[in-house]
Amino acid sequence: MFLPILSAALAVCAGGDVNVVPTDTAVVLKEISVSAQRQRDTQMRTSQSAIQVNRDFLEQNFAGSLMQTLEGLTGVKAMSVGSGQSKPIIRGLGFNRMVVSEDGVKHEGQQWGDDHGLEIDQFAIDRAEVIKGPAALLYGSDAIGGVLNLYTNHLPTESLSGAVQIFGRSNNGQLGLSGKIGGRFGRWFFRANATLIDYADYRVPTDSIQYYSYWIRLKDRRLRNSAGCERDGSVMLGYAGYNFHTDLRISDSYSKSGFFANAHGLEVRLSDIDYDRSRRDIDLPYQWVNHFKVMSHTSWRKSNINVELNLAYQNNRREELSEPLSHGYMPTPGDSLERQFEKQTWTALLAMRYNVGNHELRTGISGEYQHNRCGGWGFIIPDFETATAGAYLMDRFTIRENLIVNAGIRYDYARTHIHDYQDWFKTPVGSDSVFQTRSSDISRSFHSITWSAGINYASGNWTMKANVGKSFRMPIPKELGANGINYHIFRYERGNQQLDPEESYQIDASASFDYGGLHMQIDPYLNYFPNYIYLSPTAQYVEGLQLYHYTQAQVLRFGLEAQAQYDINRRWQVELQGEYLWARQQSGEKKGYTLPFSPPWSIDSAVKYRLGRDNSGFIRLSAHIVGRQDEIVPPEHVTDGYWTLNLAAGKHFDLGKTRLKMALHVDNILNKRYYDHTSYYRLIDVPEPGCNLSALVGLEF
Repeated sequence: MFLPILSAALAVCAGGDVNVVPTDTAVVLKEISVSAQRQRDTQMRTSQSAIQVNRDFLEQNFAGSLMQTLEGLTGVKAMSVGSGQSKPIIRGLGFNRMVVSEDGVKHEGQQWGDDHGLEIDQFAIDRAEVIKGPAALLYGSDAIGGVLNLYTNHLPTESLSGAVQIFGRSNNGQLGLSGKIGGRFGRWFFRANATLIDYADYRVPTDSIQYYSYWIRLKDRRLRNSAGCERDGSVMLGYAGYNFHTDLRISDSYSKSGFFANAHGLEVRLSDIDYDRSRRDIDLPYQWVNHFKVMSHTSWRKSNINVELNLAYQNNRREELSEPLSHGYMPTPGDSLERQFEKQTWTALLAMRYNVGNHELRTGISGEYQHNRCGGWGFIIPDFETATAGAYLMDRFTIRENLIVNAGIRYDYARTHIHDYQDWFKTPVGSDSVFQTRSSDISRSFHSITWSAGINYASGNWTMKANVGKSFRMPIPKELGANGINYHIFRYERGNQQLDPEESYQIDASASFDYGGLHMQIDPYLNYFPNYIYLSPTAQYVEGLQLYHYTQAQVLRFGLEAQAQYDINRRWQVELQGEYLWARQQSGEKKGYTLPFSPPWSIDSAVKYRLGRDNSGFIRLSAHIVGRQDEIVPPEHVTDGYWTLNLAAGKHFDLGKTRLKMALHVDNILNKRYYDHTSYYRLIDVPEPGCNLSALVGLEF
């Protein structure tokens, strides 16, 4: 039954603009029906709003990048960067306002950059957890909007096991291969993963786009120079005893991707590069990113005590290359290395969990040191060093089985040293010419006390919880010391050395109802920032681009997420979910405005049919409805609402000890033309891809 679906999907997309970035797939967590008791156990684990998904979910909902795969979860969005990468957004907050943690270690790249995704192999991930709302108590600075926890530490149980996956997307001609192998010998185990991905320029349902009132023609409706590749590899070796566990993991992630040929502006009209020669060429401008990581995890437990130690080293190197062109007073550079960033991070975390009576006490200390160096002829952020330290204490008290309360407190200290920087060329100042200073040498220290308290209560078929907390985020070096052109975002950015640490107060609540095959849940939240750090547009122009500068303002945010799922019988299931976010600046230069790139309201509905006596397959038809977003911050554009129709199917076959898995997505079946308000290329009028098809075939042994 699966092959006819695949054939029909190919036929549908053959006549339209096909891609397989299913940013519209409506997905909910419960792909497999579970008992009400299990739902309650999951809800009672934490007083915050959290969602967990396993490996099967990630495979069945494969959508190109990791965040596009997870985007169907309520409150989770992907800020797409072309067709091969995307950045995570939780409840409208992203970049340095949320933490990505891999096996307990905070992933440290150049998170401030709008134009690259996560440097993590999505096919090495065993499960993922999304924590929505402030989580600074356990994770420190940056966890002001939420946490994406990724786990790649599943322990092999056989002497030898593995999997091979082949996948692809039709619109951008993506081809990929991923494999993993693992084994266990007594108490020793090993794991190894490798992934190779290549993709070409992707198609959009338009013949031209508009950039600063200039119409740019697109040959064959393809976004020139949006091709790319990805190479990932990792290996893990460990020892797993009854009371003692330790492992060492080494991973390396490399990606190279082109920027749309006009992403730097209109200079492409003067270029000698033939961007239409091949859809798989990666010409200037382009970027490459390499993330090397070494992590060690050790745990020891005895009786009611559990101690964990995480150590990590990360090296993130990124280069942006473009044709050497003069801007302002800068002469034509001698090479194509526009910018270079190399960030080294050392991380340590020691945590202990102690159970005494009905109390579960958790405490820990953490430290991190970052060392960043920049290069190239284009300046945007200065060199810097940042050191942070934190300590927390938390108590989870079970009053009775259906009533649990928790509270905790944390202290953090951080110190940032930003280096001075002078242009490599002279700028006329009055009657003289000087090497203009872009960044001054400064040192700033920050500290904060954060706290959190929550309650979980279950009664009958209802489970209710609430959490209130304070989080903080220290200003990052870009916000303090930026002073240059960000060509990919089409603006000139200037930092503010006087910024204070950003604080956030948030109240989260949740109520869920489970009865038989019915599950309903609603999650409202209220968020107040007394000093939100904001990149504000001005009426000034510097070197031909609009000037943006960092400032702070009071911000109030309110949101609501709701979902319902009903199993009509063992075959049929219907789903409905929606989300809404309202934000308003209460002070400052943009008082009365919302926040930039605020997602509009959306509703997802779906009907699902399970295949096979053992429910080993499914067919799912869904509709994704998005409202008009006219709450904007100029120069954002108003984005009209839209709706799309999507199809998904999956099936697995057990062949002895081997399992064959197949997954298929056809998104935007009707090939509608629409814009995603949070898309990276929205500012230059690039619509989302049309009919999107993706397929994955895997073999587990």
